[in-house]
Amino acid sequence: MEDFGIYAVFGVNGPPQRLLSPEGSCRVCVAVPPNVHLVVLFSSGPWGQRVCVNAELNDADRFPITIGKLTPYNKCLSWEQWEEETWTDSVTLDVTLEGGNLVKADWSKPEIMSVKEYTPKDIVAPLAAREIKGKKRERESEEDCDENKTTTTGELENICPNGGVEKTTPLRKARGQSKRAQKLFSSGADATKIKGTAPLVSPSGRWGQTLCPIDAQTAILIGGQGARMQFCKDPMWKLCTEDMSWVAAETLAEGPTPEARIGHTAVYDPDSRRIFVFGGSKNKKWFNDVHILDTRSWKWTMVEAQGKVPPLAYHSCSMFRGELFVLGGVFPCPNPEPDGCSDSLYIFDPNLSIWYQPIVTGNKPSPRSGHSACVMQQMKIYVFGGWDTPVCYNDMYMLDLGLMEFSAVKTSGKAPSPRSWHGSAVLSDTKFLIHGGYNGNNALTDAFVFDIDTNSWTEATLPQLSLPRAGHSIVTMETDALFKEDGDVDMDAGSIGRNLLVFGGGDNERNFYSDLTTVAVEDLLAAV
Repeated sequence: MEDFGIYAVFGVNGPPQRLLSPEGSCRVCVAVPPNVHLVVLFSSGPWGQRVCVNAELNDADRFPITIGKLTPYNKCLSWEQWEEETWTDSVTLDVTLEGGNLVKADWSKPEIMSVKEYTPKDIVAPLAAREIKGKKRERESEEDCDENKTTTTGELENICPNGGVEKTTPLRKARGQSKRAQKLFSSGADATKIKGTAPLVSPSGRWGQTLCPIDAQTAILIGGQGARMQFCKDPMWKLCTEDMSWVAAETLAEGPTPEARIGHTAVYDPDSRRIFVFGGSKNKKWFNDVHILDTRSWKWTMVEAQGKVPPLAYHSCSMFRGELFVLGGVFPCPNPEPDGCSDSLYIFDPNLSIWYQPIVTGNKPSPRSGHSACVMQQMKIYVFGGWDTPVCYNDMYMLDLGLMEFSAVKTSGKAPSPRSWHGSAVLSDTKFLIHGGYNGNNALTDAFVFDIDTNSWTEATLPQLSLPRAGHSIVTMETDALFKEDGDVDMDAGSIGRNLLVFGGGDNERNFYSDLTTVAVEDLLAAV
């Protein structure tokens, strides 16, 4: 049987070169030849007990341009210079193996290798360009969330999804905003100081992720971006609500996992027991792909969908009668136009693997992104807030799913201020929550409950929801454990009840959270 090895191809016509072998070091640093504009990294042979291979493409200052990971289920990565604007003539590739029986090297002194430049002859290359492009579709590139690594100018596309590039600063700035408005998405430390956070056994701090409940005891965390604009190297976790513990889940599922991203959506279908992940963005990439995780077989598949849907990020996605209802979101520049938001509704039918646009009547919401959508009583979708540069919204719209008709909702009571990237969750048949968000300058701390029977807002004041957050996740689940004020888990909290779980987000002060907060829905409704 062929021995395990990690190989690299430098350039379209370059031959495969072995970087790691069973009898060698577990870490190697390779200087990429100056005239090379494509690097492919792949494994060959049985993985055995080996867990993963971490790969970093670094510039001359040892700053990571991009980061990826090989696993037993995702065995190929590729990088192209046109995707990485900071790619220079002094790029290095760092490769580190985790797990297995390879010789442990001195990590402070990794093995340095040089690559011989290759002059192609009139023969067929071992890995043709068309094969590389095919493997590129299978790649998985989770970028590091390490607070000790600094990103570069070319990786700051997700700071403000509707903004233009500010020439005097590497950060993106939305038109009509002050520099203060950039803080939420600028580089900074990971806010792991929050009570209840356990290093190494819980997700790193992040915003723009999804938290998707799949049963009464389990929720799945996918994606996100953290300190120094790095995409999280730990992109997938399983939350067990019986004891509020986290389990790293990236290597648990087979098949091609979604590429690292933020601003995507993840929705669970209880009938088929599958999670549907759609869209999102990563640096200058925008996605319109659909990935499905079967929670029974723990296998990922990527859908070959028919019909057209544009690449979207910061949209909303709701499940109704087994179909995905995708509304709004921001388009990639310059298609269809710079800084453009969508006001369209797209529906994905998983049974036919097809996208279509329904005929919708009434007064629909204006184009926006970063809004929320709550399905109430399996009859209506309530859309709140959002952003379309330079305006934040606090209006409410309702889509009648029987008539497929939009209408503006006239509300009473103290309404939330305009915001985007807020959290929302259904509390009961008639009430849902809006919490936190970003108003263009600050991350917000307030919480409001909307009653669809009376169309009224009521502010809810609870100490557990007083931390400024935007881009966080809020879900409701049946749990029997609650956090005490000192951060410990109270396993004697009483009978199983419905609880609100809040995870992650940013505070506009360069902090990204990894804490998990729980609030009893009964207590929340009592505070209204």
